Amino acid sequence: MNPSAQPSRRPERPWFSSGPTAKRPGWSPDALAGALVGRGIRAPSSLARVQQSVDLTREVLGIPDDYRVALIPGSDTGAVEAALWNLLGERPVQVLDFENFGHTWAEDVVKHLKIDAEVLKAPYGQAPDLSKVRPDADLVFPWNGTTSGVRMPGPDFIAADRSGLTICDATSAAFAMDLPWDRLDVTTFSFQKALGGEAGIGFMVLSPRAVERLNTFDPGRSIPKVLRLRKDGRADEAIFDGALINTFSLLTVEDWLDGLRWAARVGGVPELIRRTQSNFEILSDWVARTPWIDFLASDPAIRSETSVCLQFVDPRVTGLDAEGRTAFVKRFCSALEREGVALDIAGHRSAPPGLRVWCGCTVEAADVEALTPWLDWAFAASMVEPQPA
Repeated sequence: MNPSAQPSRRPERPWFSSGPTAKRPGWSPDALAGALVGRGIRAPSSLARVQQSVDLTREVLGIPDDYRVALIPGSDTGAVEAALWNLLGERPVQVLDFENFGHTWAEDVVKHLKIDAEVLKAPYGQAPDLSKVRPDADLVFPWNGTTSGVRMPGPDFIAADRSGLTICDATSAAFAMDLPWDRLDVTTFSFQKALGGEAGIGFMVLSPRAVERLNTFDPGRSIPKVLRLRKDGRADEAIFDGALINTFSLLTVEDWLDGLRWAARVGGVPELIRRTQSNFEILSDWVARTPWIDFLASDPAIRSETSVCLQFVDPRVTGLDAEGRTAFVKRFCSALEREGVALDIAGHRSAPPGLRVWCGCTVEAADVEALTPWLDWAFAASMVEPQPA
C-alpha cells in the first residue's frame, strides 16, 4: 500500500481510548447544564441527585434488590481497594493475575495486606487456570482485563454454593457484558469506562453475603477514612443509604446521569451489549483479513469485546528488539493522531507493545468501519527503516 494513499473517509469521532472512553453519541457540555455546581455536597438537593444516579445505575444494570450499593472515592481503584482492605483476612484468598490490574490487586493483597494469597498467574493474552479456583477461598479478579484484552469466559468457574466471597473488578465489563450477579459478591466499576463518564468516582455493589462479612468480620487493620466501609463494628449503613465518604464532583455526577439516561433511552444493557459486539465484529473481521495484525488473546472464548488488544505479527516488526517494537507502535499511533483519526490506541504501558482499541457501546459502528483502512495506512506509513534485533 502506498503510504501517501490516505483513505478518503475519516471516523467522525476519533475517540477509541480505553479510559476515559468516548462520550455517548451526541454528547456536548450542554448535558451538564443542570449540575448543582456551587451547592454543598450534603445539601438535600445534592444528595437527591447522587441518589438518583445510584437508583438509575441499579435500574439500568438490573442489580438485585437485596444488593447494596455505594459510591467510593478514587474511581474503580478506590472501590477495589475498599473491598480488599475491609473484607479480606477471614478465609484463604486467591487472586487472578493475568493483566496489569489483576497484578496490582495481587501485589496489594500479598505485599500490603500481608495475606499469604494464592496468585493464579497467566501471561498477557491468556487466562489463568480457572479449574484451580477454590469455592472455600475469597477470589479477587478482573472480569475483563482492560490491559490484556482477556475476559472471563463465563460464570461457570465460580461455584454457586461457594463459601468464599468473589470480589470482581468489572470496570471495563459493566454495561458491555452480561454480569452474573448471583456469582458476584463485590462488583466494582468506575464512571469513566463503558459509558464514557468522568473520572474520580467508583461504584461498589455488595451482595447480602458481602454485607454479612462486613457485619461479622473485623479485619484488625487500620483502614483510611476514604476506604472505610464499617462503623461501630458493622457495615456503615449511611454509606449504603446514599451518604458520601468525601466530597464528589457534582459535574461528574451530572455527567454520569446523562450517560445513564442515554443507556436507558437506547434500550438498556441488552442494546449496549449489542452495540459493543457489533463494533467488535467489525474490528474482528478486519483482523481476520489483515496478515500483519492479530489478537493478543489467541483464544476466541476469552477475547474482550471492549478493550480489544492487538499485536503486530509481521516479521519486520516482530524481528525488532523491545525498544524497536515500542518505537514502531509510537510511530504508528502518532501517524493516526496527526491525522486526527484515532486517538490513544497504543497498548497499555505494562502490556506487550501493540494496539488497544475500545469497542464499547459509546463508539459508533460507522467509526470503527472508517478506522480500519486508516490502520492499514498507518502500518504502511510506519514501515520506515525498521532495525532488526
